[in-house]
Amino acid sequence: MERLKQLRLNTRWVSTVASIWIQCTSGSLYTFSIYSPALKTTQHYDQTTLDTVSVFKDIGANTGTLSGVLYTYSTSDHSSHHPRQQRLTRLLGPWVVLLVGAIQCFAGYFLMWASVVGLIPRPPVPVMCLFMLFAAHGMTFFNTADVVTSVRNFPTYSGTAVGIMKGFVGLSGAILIQVYQTFFNNKPTSYLLLLALLASIDPLLLMWFVRICNTNEGNEKKHLNSFSLIALIVAAYLMVIIILEHIFALPFLVRVLTLILLLLLLASPLYVAIRVQGSDSDRTSETSFCEEDELTDDPHEMHAEKMHVRQDPVGYHRLPSEPDVGTDTNDATTSLWGGDLDLLQAICTLEFWILSFAMACGMGSGLATVNNISQIGGSLGYSSFETSSLISLWSIWNFLGRFGAGYVSDYFLHVKEWARPLFMVITLAAMSIGHLIIASGLPGALYAGSILVGVCYGSQWSLMPTIASEIFGVLQMGTIFNTITIANPVGSYIFSVRVVGYIYDREASGEGNKCTGTHCFMLSFFIMGSATLCGSLAAFGLFLRTKRFYNEVILRRLLHSVRE
Repeated sequence: MERLKQLRLNTRWVSTVASIWIQCTSGSLYTFSIYSPALKTTQHYDQTTLDTVSVFKDIGANTGTLSGVLYTYSTSDHSSHHPRQQRLTRLLGPWVVLLVGAIQCFAGYFLMWASVVGLIPRPPVPVMCLFMLFAAHGMTFFNTADVVTSVRNFPTYSGTAVGIMKGFVGLSGAILIQVYQTFFNNKPTSYLLLLALLASIDPLLLMWFVRICNTNEGNEKKHLNSFSLIALIVAAYLMVIIILEHIFALPFLVRVLTLILLLLLLASPLYVAIRVQGSDSDRTSETSFCEEDELTDDPHEMHAEKMHVRQDPVGYHRLPSEPDVGTDTNDATTSLWGGDLDLLQAICTLEFWILSFAMACGMGSGLATVNNISQIGGSLGYSSFETSSLISLWSIWNFLGRFGAGYVSDYFLHVKEWARPLFMVITLAAMSIGHLIIASGLPGALYAGSILVGVCYGSQWSLMPTIASEIFGVLQMGTIFNTITIANPVGSYIFSVRVVGYIYDREASGEGNKCTGTHCFMLSFFIMGSATLCGSLAAFGLFLRTKRFYNEVILRRLLHSVRE
């Protein structure tokens, strides 16, 4: 208790804890299948219309360019020397991004709930799509603030930091479902109201603690591993609970006790922050607090504004003024082109479009899978409780992919010197296999296939932002990687509406426009498996183009940071 009283709230470890807690309620989009039947029934939608609404969820969740622009504005000094401008900048920070996200999130979910319960007249489909867009778009502001702040706080282990943040988002779906099944089981309309309140109040309470800190501690990997261990324990606990719920009918009191234990586990990251400040080794290194350290002029930012990009025939890109790769060991080279790129410069590169195509194939097909799990399970004879369990388990696999890809790619980059894009190649190829397993329609194939698709889908959320920060630079990372994610709703629209929804409605017949049997989704998943394989081949091209850069620049920079 004495340590808790002495806890400094303006450190990057407390910032990490606050970000983790915000991420724990930021994955409501992955629970769409919980309330989608209520939307379909009360609004009288067919499957194609419901998939259209879900696509607007994906559009909102993956068009975070505005959040990236707002983050850049709120966390930079704009090179201003005017006292009033400097005071204004000191008042701004990641909290502004979180505030805007909370407002959008509440508005979207509350209006959807009001439509479902009849509080407002049944809106036209475009208006319902707008409600969904608002709710989902708010999540991008949470994600941008937490992920980019973590990368800037832990530049040496950015993959691990992103994996932790993205991992807890992956777990949040299962966490929210535990709350739903404890208090609102079989009441999806109440769940919509829960999302409107919980997913907005949580960021509003914690946004003041999310800060950028320019500190550098030699033992940061040890403490990041502690956060990673907690995430793994929470994931294992959730998996055990989900399996027990699938086997036994747990009474209400037991559900409440399991939820209390889950909340205690989620509170444990605070202990890591307390322990860091209480150790003698950190007492000296943590003397630099998270005061507005990021307001200092950054020479790389000024350099990036003046740079002119040119492409070297061998695949490595650099400025005419930059030394050849391998001739300098300091951190002057901050991206594949020598300096940090802004969004317009990044769009003009082939690497940007390769990443976008790979994400459209991989994430788009993954979103189409999770959005239709209820309908897939129904066509194969699964009960509603079994499909809820599948969605919860998807959150676990999603977490393992997000966390594992960040941690494993960091390990192999530091120890084995494997370029990070190689892991994108591997995971997208594995995802195509998962789609083919689901397409087979064999007993248990939906469980096995969803494991593989969920893990590989989640891994893209850790790999893509980290790769983007490495090859384009970190200063405008939030804007660039959020723009790349626009490819996800494009892929989701193609696969969900033009492939899955179209084929399902063509095969459906009888009352309620329902389809039963393996033929309902078999062709759809064969198509998505082929597309994901194409995404893997595109990622392999990115690996070949950046291999030299990773070997001669990124590895040298990491070694230099560790020595410091």
